[in-house]
Formats: sequence, C-alpha cells, structure tokens
Amino acid sequence: MSMFCFQCQETAGGKGCTKSGVCGKTPDVAILQDLLLYVTKGVSYYCVIARDHGIQNLFAEVFTVESLFMTLTNVNFDRAAILKKIREGLRLKDSLQIQLLNGGVKMFNLPDAATWTAASDEEFESKAAAIGVISTQNEDIRSLRELLTYGLKGIAAYYHHAFVLGFKDPEITRFIQKALSATLDDTLSADDLVGLIMETGKYGVTTLALLDQANTSTYGSPEITTVNTGVRQNPAILISGHDLKDLDELLKQTEGTGVDVYTHGEMLPSHYYPEFKKYSHFAGNYGNAWWKQAEEFEKFNGPILMTTNCLVPPKDSYKGRLFTTSIVGFEGIQHIPDRDGNKGKDFSALIEMAKNCPPPTELENGSIVGGFAHQQVLALADKVVEAVKTGAIKKFVVMAGCDGRMKSREYYTDFAAKLPKDTVILTAGCAKYRYNKLNLGDIGGIPRVLDAGQCNDSYSLAVIALKLKEVFGLEDINALPIVYNIAWYEQKAVLVLLALLHLGVKNIHLGPTLPGFLSPNVAKILIDTFGIGGISSVDEDLASMLS
Repeated sequence: MSMFCFQCQETAGGKGCTKSGVCGKTPDVAILQDLLLYVTKGVSYYCVIARDHGIQNLFAEVFTVESLFMTLTNVNFDRAAILKKIREGLRLKDSLQIQLLNGGVKMFNLPDAATWTAASDEEFESKAAAIGVISTQNEDIRSLRELLTYGLKGIAAYYHHAFVLGFKDPEITRFIQKALSATLDDTLSADDLVGLIMETGKYGVTTLALLDQANTSTYGSPEITTVNTGVRQNPAILISGHDLKDLDELLKQTEGTGVDVYTHGEMLPSHYYPEFKKYSHFAGNYGNAWWKQAEEFEKFNGPILMTTNCLVPPKDSYKGRLFTTSIVGFEGIQHIPDRDGNKGKDFSALIEMAKNCPPPTELENGSIVGGFAHQQVLALADKVVEAVKTGAIKKFVVMAGCDGRMKSREYYTDFAAKLPKDTVILTAGCAKYRYNKLNLGDIGGIPRVLDAGQCNDSYSLAVIALKLKEVFGLEDINALPIVYNIAWYEQKAVLVLLALLHLGVKNIHLGPTLPGFLSPNVAKILIDTFGIGGISSVDEDLASMLS
C-alpha cells in the first residue's frame, strides 16, 4: 500500500485509506505527515528528559503543538510546508541532544525517533514508508496508541487557539510531550496506555476550559444572537475555520473599506461574541458545514480565508480566490504569513481582491439563532429548571460534534425532526448544520436547539450538565435527564469524547460509525466500561434513548 490512514470517520471502508485519502490527502503528503509525527515524538522524548533535569525549551513546545495540529484531518496538504516542519524538528532534536549532553545528562537506549536524522528528501520518504501506523504490529497496542495520539492532536488544536490569544498553561504542553513520547515505549502495557488515554481526557477538560477563558476574556461571553444568512450587495470576504484572532484582525482591517465580512462553517458562532457585534460590515453567515465548501466557495465570488482545519482540496474555479494562514496549507494556494511579534497579520491582499469582485451569490435568505454557551444558559437556569420540574422539558439531547459528507448523516436531521416537542437539543460544532435550520419551535420561550458554539464549546455543554447536576442535588451526572447522540469526524471530536468520559459521562451514542482505529478488544473496553454505543435507525434510537 502507498499509505495508511484511519484517523477520520470517513476513512475508506471504515478500515483505512491505502491509495489516497478520502479527505483529498495524497500518498506522498500522508507519509510525510507520518514522518512529521514521528519526528515530533522524538522531540517530545528529549523534552521529557530535559524537564527532568530542569531544562525547558519553549521552541520545542510550540513546535510540538503546531506539528500535531498540522497532521489533523483537512488541515495541511502542502508537501513543502510539511517538509519544512520536519527539518525544523530535526534541528530541534539536535539542539536538545547537545543541550542535554553539555549539561552532563547521560542517555542510554534512546528510541529511533529520537536518534534518526536525514540529509535529503529521499531519505525522508524511505523512512516515512517504514514508520507509519501499521508499523506497530500488535493490533490492540496500535489501537490504543492511535486513540491516545488523536486525543493529543485534539488538545494541540485547542491549545493553539488559546496560545495565540496569549493564554498558556505549561502543564498542558508537558503532558502532550509526556504522552506522545510514551507511544515510543514498547514496555508499556495496554493498561498503561488506557491510563494515559484517560489522563488525556483530564487534560482535554483543562485545555477546553483555558480556551473558553481565552475567548470570553478577549471577546466577551457569547450572547443569544440572531445571525443573518442572506447577503448584501457589497463586495465581501468569507472567513472559515475556527480562529477568532484572525477574524478580529480581518474585521479591523476591513472597517471602512466598503468590504463586508461573512463567516462560514465553524466561524458562525463568532457572531455570538459581543466584541464582534460593533462591526457594521460583519454581515452574516454564508453557507453550511465544511464539506459543502466546494459548491459554496464557488458562489461566494470574493476571496476566502481558511484559518484552521476543514479545508477541502479546492476547485480551479475559486482556487485563485482562496487564501490560507497559520498551520493551514495547500500547494499553490496563497498563504498569509504569521504575525511578526506584536504586528498583526496583513490581509491587504484579500481586501484589494475583494474590491474587484462581485457581491456573493445568495444561497438562502433567513436567520439562525445561537449563543447559548454556559454563561448564557446559566442566566436562564431558573427558567430551565422550572421547565424540567413541571415536565415541559422531559429530556435534553446532546447532539454536538462534527458534520461530514456521508449520506448516512441524514440520520441526524431525521432524528432531530422526530424528537418529541418536550425535548431540547444541546449542540456545538458543525454537526448543528444538520438541524439548526429546521423549524423546531420553543418550549416556553426556550428554543429547542441551544447552540453553544464551535466544537471547542462542547465544554459549555459539560458545564451546563454539571450545573444542572448541582441544582437538582444529584450525585451522578448520568442521573440527569440528558442523553448523548454525538456525531464525530476528526481528532478534535476524539478529544471531546475523552473529556466527557473523564467527567464521568456514560452511555454516549457515537456515529454515524464507530472509529475504524478501534480494534475489537479496545472497542469492547469502551463499551463495557463507559457504555459507548453506535447508532441504528432513528426510530429505534429514539425509543431507546428517550425511554
């Protein structure tokens, strides 16, 4: 096989992509991402030893976070950018090794990931072919290592967003490097790896809380907001991904230029933050979830900025209007360089292009209501509690997570539409696009779809559940009238799942399929210990979840 990758829900046949990625990743890029991960493990190994001897390398910590983020699904397809990052990792390994040796640290039996180096791209490719996922022969150990690694990728992605806003926690990066280097240790048992996986959930909660603090401290706490889905007649820029700081700088630079700014996909919840509401040219949300971008970007007419993951290989019809930034990349696509010190990113190229483009072609004309993050819902706590006590609300159904291309995901639209009128959906992430435009009404003024925000705002749903547990005087979070029917697609969703498990949540339904990277034995552990289950038909699941 020319590659092997099974980290996303849409992996070929539910088992693994071996010829090319369903995501659009080519084999040469796939194996270089494997190599980047391998080099990052080597860097992490040295960092663990260095910290044990009082040595800290902040450059290596940033490198680890960025490299993990680059290997998430639909983030970076640019071979040159990945090669550059691999070379950076090799230099870091050399400098860390020298630093340790000069400090008198003796090191024995180092793993190959720590010692390997190369002088040419040809050596990179031959090494990459030998160190991929299936190089771990024991199926269960492989499965546990991958589950751990994908959880760490999720932490890295969310930590990256907090970091760019100036919020840091060195304990998070220390854990990432400790756990990542542990995947090199062949002496660790399955139980050891399960322990690290559960610890990943713990650090996932810490990271999500830090990002929530970063976002709300910088841009205010989300408020209930009605977002326009139509278009104006001004030229415009479309921003997609997750990065709020990029949006902030784009809005400041476009103010007074006659150019509007629209959000797409996971950027929809940015409209809920008070700080962004002051911009009159922040026009609304355009389109739907990430997987529809090829059709929707084509019709937008103006330039598009991809700030994080969710990039789909672009069509020629809009490739010249597409820009990437941060850790996102695609060969031949214009890239906006990172910030230089306190100087913000320069979006002037997008602004000048937009001025010469026609306004967006209208896709729809309506609105979406959101902004139900934990502080906003807790402000309505008395109303919510009374509705539960009177029986007006019988169940909360958490339908957070990711959307995707599979036709089977229509299940979530049908499930939401068939829910009894005394149920309320709690959501976050792009999974909401399957039902957030349905007319589901409200219960005593409480909308039946409460959108907390981006996928990272799944933390808000956990805070809401814990507060309800306290209000109702319950000992067990699972005694609440809350059921979980979560859709997943990529590695950040894996981290959110582990965070929920750490908080004690059980009996989560995960779909539209269980992860292909779970071996039968590892899947059995999750089923037996936490009650993790798949989905079946809408009617069967409604009957079992709401009984």
